[in-house]
Amino acid sequence: MSPVRFLAFFVVLAFLAANSPRGNIEFTKDSLEVVKKNVLQEKAVLVDVRSIEEWNQGHIEGSIFLPVTSLRKGGDAKQIAKTLPKKKVLYTFCVVGMRAKTAAYVLEQHGYTVRALKPGYDELIKAGFKKGKNKKKSETSADGNENTRQRNAG
Repeated sequence: MSPVRFLAFFVVLAFLAANSPRGNIEFTKDSLEVVKKNVLQEKAVLVDVRSIEEWNQGHIEGSIFLPVTSLRKGGDAKQIAKTLPKKKVLYTFCVVGMRAKTAAYVLEQHGYTVRALKPGYDELIKAGFKKGKNKKKSETSADGNENTRQRNAG
């Protein structure tokens, strides 16, 4: 490959990376204390976008499980509407923030107010968010999300 082609390849690659969905979303500036306050005052909810295996190993009490994999190709708008409250801020989180940013991008496209968290599950626990009871979910389980959705509806 010629040096010019090689350089052109990297320019295109950099352009695509800069314009990826999560590249357009910034992490929230809200501190974890502000997040906790907003959740306690029912102005916001936590949305766990990790995998089912990660959720089953531990999750935050009251968080809504919506794996980022369910949002591929834009997600199912009707299912998302059944799961998430429209009138509250959604704080998406995962482990290191990349999936949280991807989910935030898709959810914003559906009209939600979303703030992606860089701190992940472990940091949320260390900051005082409570662990949820270890009721395992299956990939198709909706009963837990329905109960959470009703509690968080707004």
